Amino acid sequence: MASESSPSPPPEFPPVDPTNFDLIVIGTGLPQSIIAAAASTAGKSVLHLDPNPFYGSHFSSLSPPNLSSFILSPPSRPFLSSTISEEFDVLSLTSRSLYSGIEISPLPNELEALAQRFCFDVSGPRVLFCADSAIDLLLKSGVSHYMEFKSVDAVLFYDAESSTFSNVPDDRNAVFAVGNLKLTEKTKLGLFFKLVRDYLSGQAADVISDEDLESPFVDFLDKKLPPKFKRIILYAIALAEYDQENLEVCKDLLKTKDGIGRLALYHSSKGRFPNAPGAMLYPMYGQGELPQAFCRRAAVKGCIYVLRMPVTALLADKGSGKYKGVRLASGQDIFSQQLLIDPNFEVPEALALSRLGGEQGGSQNSIIRDVKKVARGICIARTSLKADASQSDASNLLIVFPPRSLYPEQVTTVRALQLCSNSAVWPVGMFVFHLSTLCDDASKGKNLLTAAMNVLCTQSISETDPSEDPKDNSATQSGVTEEQNPAFIWTALFIQEITEESVHTISISPSPDGNLSYSNLIDTTEKMYRQMFPGDEFFPEIASTDEPDAAEDVPE
Repeated sequence: MASESSPSPPPEFPPVDPTNFDLIVIGTGLPQSIIAAAASTAGKSVLHLDPNPFYGSHFSSLSPPNLSSFILSPPSRPFLSSTISEEFDVLSLTSRSLYSGIEISPLPNELEALAQRFCFDVSGPRVLFCADSAIDLLLKSGVSHYMEFKSVDAVLFYDAESSTFSNVPDDRNAVFAVGNLKLTEKTKLGLFFKLVRDYLSGQAADVISDEDLESPFVDFLDKKLPPKFKRIILYAIALAEYDQENLEVCKDLLKTKDGIGRLALYHSSKGRFPNAPGAMLYPMYGQGELPQAFCRRAAVKGCIYVLRMPVTALLADKGSGKYKGVRLASGQDIFSQQLLIDPNFEVPEALALSRLGGEQGGSQNSIIRDVKKVARGICIARTSLKADASQSDASNLLIVFPPRSLYPEQVTTVRALQLCSNSAVWPVGMFVFHLSTLCDDASKGKNLLTAAMNVLCTQSISETDPSEDPKDNSATQSGVTEEQNPAFIWTALFIQEITEESVHTISISPSPDGNLSYSNLIDTTEKMYRQMFPGDEFFPEIASTDEPDAAEDVPE
């Protein structure tokens, strides 16, 4: 019998066969999963590995304990190989954490038994616009058959002057349905949406001059709308990240042509699917379903998957120093033409430096990293914000705090996504808020999220989850009444570093960014694929007569 001090036996790893591939992918984040599916569809041999026991990596949806374990996991240490190869140099593959400033409250005793029923998005808040490139890719690739969605019911805008939330009038029809606007205000906003619609339809292409198109969007709106509506357009519909009226702090000034493009996306998204009246969708079971769905597509096309399989080292040719393959934790060596890795991995310096003379130049050196950050927050509550009376059952809400709405020094937009249990990611009777804002300083980012959370805790509430069984009186038993302010019973705050992609023989996928939608990430991923496999089509159109129309399946 082994003594108590005896070390536990090492884990048993399955052998991988074959041992040569066109592409090895480490990490099942969304960009890697899309590229693995696209490469497999194009007939490439692909091995997809992940050291984690779940799919999604930095794009996963996790329970509170697994979330804590994932973002608190320490960087991997250098691996010292005892195996000497005459043909290859064995170079340690180490990792670092993308997360810092982590503050996670203890899970209340009453929720411990329910912990595994919660599924939090590591990269939240996020949505898919019904007409954006992410939905187009789901339809084109056939991945939509593996997913279901819920509509985001309404968008709320925080007004600092009145300290209240109001529904966003996001198109000409919605303007005249809003009850708290004067007729003159409704007319001005309605005329603006008509102007944009006429321009986009080509009916009056000259209604917006070329000079206006190249000017800041905020200046164009100044000429068309009162300040209140200008801010709604900028931050709740065009989704500007930075204070557009302060050039000293604005790091991304939106041009009119880009602002109108965002309005076009928003308006074309509304009503695209008959059972999703809003412009935005949320995946049932969490955002982690997206990478998992692409992994399923890749597996159907022949991609081999191995979870719980760390890669300890990279193999480099002794003569040229070029990448040749990877060494698994099992000790097995696997070879490939290309390697794609998670953004938290560090390419060994010897391999990184050997790439400087490559065809793509030194700008692709993975050692040089972007230092932009995004502050993220997750909160559990038993009560929710309430949309207006006409949307009393709306509990999946996007909430926008524009710059300077929380305090004068606020230079970035804070967005919160409130989700109820009908998205199948937490128990009935609970609501979850995902919050985020871009930041340069971790302390300022968390302070800003805390200010937004404080506002959410002092607003009017809806007493129950609309998906809750009326016979279930758990909310009443917990002591929550309509007179009480909603309080968060669990919170998590953390800072995530934003890193950019790098493409070469060893490619690095981008980390989650600070955007609300996936459009930029999808465009970046497609660009990466075309650079990695020049001439190959990125998901050829699927022609199938034995499957239902994917467009009808998207917003289940």
